[in-house]
Amino acid sequence: MMEQRIRTRWTDLVGVRHPIVQTGMGWVAGPHLVTATARAGALGILASATMSHAELATAIREVKERTDAPFGVNLRADAADAPERVDLLIKEGVRVASFALAPKRELIAKLKDAGIVVVPSIGARRHAEKVAAWGVDAVLVQGGEGGGHTGGVATSLLLPQITAAVDIPVVAAGGFFDGRGLAAALAYGASGIAMGTRFLLTADSRVPDAVKALYLGADVNGTLATPKIDGVPHRVLRTGLVEQIERSGAVGGLLRSVRNGLAFKKMTGMSLRAMVRDGLAMREHYGLRLGQVVMAANTPMLLKAGLVEGNPAAGVLSAGQVVGLIEDLPSCQELVDRIVAEAVEAISGASATVVG
Repeated sequence: MMEQRIRTRWTDLVGVRHPIVQTGMGWVAGPHLVTATARAGALGILASATMSHAELATAIREVKERTDAPFGVNLRADAADAPERVDLLIKEGVRVASFALAPKRELIAKLKDAGIVVVPSIGARRHAEKVAAWGVDAVLVQGGEGGGHTGGVATSLLLPQITAAVDIPVVAAGGFFDGRGLAAALAYGASGIAMGTRFLLTADSRVPDAVKALYLGADVNGTLATPKIDGVPHRVLRTGLVEQIERSGAVGGLLRSVRNGLAFKKMTGMSLRAMVRDGLAMREHYGLRLGQVVMAANTPMLLKAGLVEGNPAAGVLSAGQVVGLIEDLPSCQELVDRIVAEAVEAISGASATVVG
């Protein structure tokens, strides 16, 4: 049987078979998941923010050894070693560089000159217009339903603003989990969809089974977006620890952040000077107060406790609201094939008839 495909500007740009992206989730999007996604014909993105430079180099080579399909790496534009990581991507011939924040113009130019597709994530029309003017190749637009750091505007309201404002491929994120969502995104003018929570809940994800069970047990009201974790809105599963953090005072939150920051420093081997540089860069990019910068040290270790160590009592679990609609753990291949088939059916069998 011939494989069904949906060709879009995104698939042509990146060279993948299907307009589906697995996002670069910290502690989740490692070589195993990215390889499985790439083999399924979608774009897998490695999460580098929780990796040292050496770990990222190893992860890239692992994926390249396992598949010839295109894949990407998510970078922190404000990281002290961002230029060195860009050099690594160029050296290894990575197809896509995605960014949680807009990279500087010189980094965009350097990546594009090397033939790497540059895709920043944005959460507002003005941000999309700005980076499009800077020459990025595409944008990923996440609505408020999405997991992790997120905004307050729903995808169904944000997406049509962006597709009307820029003439580059737009990938929609936040609230997607099946082919009906892909068909809807295409109708809004997007060139594809990106999913985090849905790929986390696959058989190819290395997240502990007990943690996956917690996700599968959540309903659509089982998440909340709170600034109490790291100073900016972060959508996570409602757990006992999250409720405790929500009730905690400022002093307790700052003490917890300092402890977690020192633990992350020890784990990654980062120097204190590098951590300070990263913190100051975050302050500039996000417009954070000093207290919020200190709180940001929470995120890597709290996520590691939940997603790697399988201890939600000591960590947090980033999750989109879509978690309440997910009921199974397919392989990446099964998931991608199903979404494409559902989208084709939804597009060809739309319950409307054009007359006149």
